[in-house]
Parts: sequence; structure tokens; C-alpha cells
Amino acid sequence: MGRGRAKAKQTKVARELKYNSGGFDANRLSSELGVSTPPPPAPVKPEPVEDDDPYAAYADRYNDYDDEEADSGTQPGRR
Repeated sequence: MGRGRAKAKQTKVARELKYNSGGFDANRLSSELGVSTPPPPAPVKPEPVEDDDPYAAYADRYNDYDDEEADSGTQPGRR
């Protein structure tokens, strides 16, 4: 005979699930299961952005033609 308390507990839980199924408490469930929340991830530091273009010096140095020639549609050295 000693099954009376266990059956009463199961009946109580079954009734709660049947009639009170609208609310779900995740915190209560996790505490019953003994699950701990993971720590938040560490913040990611952004990499420094270089403002200088490493090829800008070469573009200025080897740029043969003016912007006016490029706008007119002619190439340098051709007429």
C-alpha cells in the first residue's frame, strides 16, 4: 500500500498541467532541473581602423592624367 502519496502528487501535477497550461515559467523549470544560466559573452573589442589608404601615395605619384582629361573622355597621349 504506500503508493497513496505518490499517486496524490501525480494527480495534483496532472491537474495543474491540464487546467493551468496557459502559463509557462521557464525560470521555475530551470530551477527544478538544476540548470544554471550561462555567463554573458565577453564584449568584442573592434579592431582599429586605419584612416590612411596604403595605396594613396602610389595613386598620387603615378597618376599621369588630369581629372579634366578623364571627364572629357580622352586618354592621355591620344588626340
